[in-house]
Amino acid sequence: MDQPDFPARWKVSDPILIAETFSSRIWKVRLGGGKPAIVKDLKPFDDVEDELRGAHFLAWRNGEGAVRLLGFDGNRMLLEHAGERHLLDDLNTYGDSAATEIAAEAMARLFAPSDRPVPGDLQPLRERFASLFKRAEADRAAGEESVYVDAAGIAERLLANPRDVRPLHGDLHHENIMHGPRGWLAIDPKGVLGDPGFDAANMFYNPLDRDDLCLDPERIASMAEIFARTLGQDVRAMLDHAIAYGCLSASWHGEDKNAVDESGELSVAAAIRDVRANF
Repeated sequence: MDQPDFPARWKVSDPILIAETFSSRIWKVRLGGGKPAIVKDLKPFDDVEDELRGAHFLAWRNGEGAVRLLGFDGNRMLLEHAGERHLLDDLNTYGDSAATEIAAEAMARLFAPSDRPVPGDLQPLRERFASLFKRAEADRAAGEESVYVDAAGIAERLLANPRDVRPLHGDLHHENIMHGPRGWLAIDPKGVLGDPGFDAANMFYNPLDRDDLCLDPERIASMAEIFARTLGQDVRAMLDHAIAYGCLSASWHGEDKNAVDESGELSVAAAIRDVRANF
C-alpha cells in the first residue's frame, strides 16, 4: 500500500497501518516531538456522517473523558493516542464487575459538564431510533404485536420524558474505552444528542461474544444499578433504555439481513425484559 499523504501542518511521520475496516483506515504515526498519535482516515460509505459528528463531539469534549482531536482535515482526523489497553482486556484479566465499575467511572468523566458550545450537527436521539420505529410500524401494519412494537413504545416514552439531554458518545462499549497515560478514555464516538441512558444501554450487550455475561440476570441487574447511580437515573429507566437499545440494534441487523446477530440482540433484550419485570 502506498504511504498516505497527510497534511503537512500535522507534522506527522512513520505511518503504520494498524487496522482497516469497511469505514476507515487507522494509522499509527509520530508527532513532531516523537509521541505516538492516531490518524483515522475515513472511506466514503453510507454512514460517514456518524464519524464526522463524532469528530465534532471530540472537539467539544476537549480531552475530558475522551481522546483529544488534534487535527481535522476533510475525512481525516488526527487523534491523541489513547493507549494500548482496552477495557475488554481488563474484563478478561480482572473480571466483569471490575470492568463495569471502570465503565461507570469513564461515563462520569465523559458526561461531565463543558463550557464549550454544543456542536450543532449532533444526531437527535429520536432520529437515531428511526430503524426501530420503521420496523415497529411495519409489524403493526401486518397485525403483529412484536417485540419491536413493544420496544418502540418504550423508546417513545423515554424520548418524551428524558432524564437529561446532552451530547452522547453514541457507541460506548468495552472496545471503545482505552487506558493510557491519561487514564481511561473513550474513543470512536458517533455524536448523538439525547438522554445519557442511551450510552449506558449498549454496555449490556457487550462484549459481543459473551452470552454467559449478557444473558446473566444478576449481571444485568447489577449493571443497571451501577449505571443508574452514575447517571442519577432510576434503575427501571436504565433497563428500559437497554431494552430499547437492543431492539434498535436488532432492527439494524434486520435491515442488513443478518439474522444471526438480530436473534442474538433480541435474546439479550428478552433477558433484560425479564429482569425489568422484577423492578
